[in-house]
Amino acid sequence: MIVVDTNVLAYLFLPSQHTPAAESLLEQDPEWAAPVLWRSEFRNVLAGGVRRGDLALEEACRLQAEAEDHMSGNEYDVDSMRVLTLAHESGCSAYDCEYVALAITLGTKLVTCDRQVLSAFPGVAVAL
Repeated sequence: MIVVDTNVLAYLFLPSQHTPAAESLLEQDPEWAAPVLWRSEFRNVLAGGVRRGDLALEEACRLQAEAEDHMSGNEYDVDSMRVLTLAHESGCSAYDCEYVALAITLGTKLVTCDRQVLSAFPGVAVAL
C-alpha cells in the first residue's frame, strides 16, 4: 500500500504527460490510499476542467465515480493535531500534510510530484 496525493490520482484518470508514470505506479502497487480530503480536491480538479471546457460535466461525474470506486476502502480520516504539527514544522499546507500524516500513520510512502512536500519530508515522500 502507498499513499498518493490528488495530483497522482488526477494523472491516472486525466490524460497528461504524467499518465504513463501513474499507470506504471498502479501496476507496481495497485493498493492506493488517501485521506478523505482527496475527494474534494479531485472534484476541484474536475470542476476546473469543466470550467475551461476540457471536460463535459457528464465526463467529470463519470471520472469522479470511477476514482471513488478505485479508492473505495482505502480512504482515511487523519489526526488533526498531527496534520497541524506537520504543517507548522514544515511550512507545507495542512492539505498536503494530510497526505504526509496518513503515510506516517500507515507506515508507508507518499507518492507525489509536489516539490515542497518532497523537500520537507524526504523520509516519507517520494517522487512519481
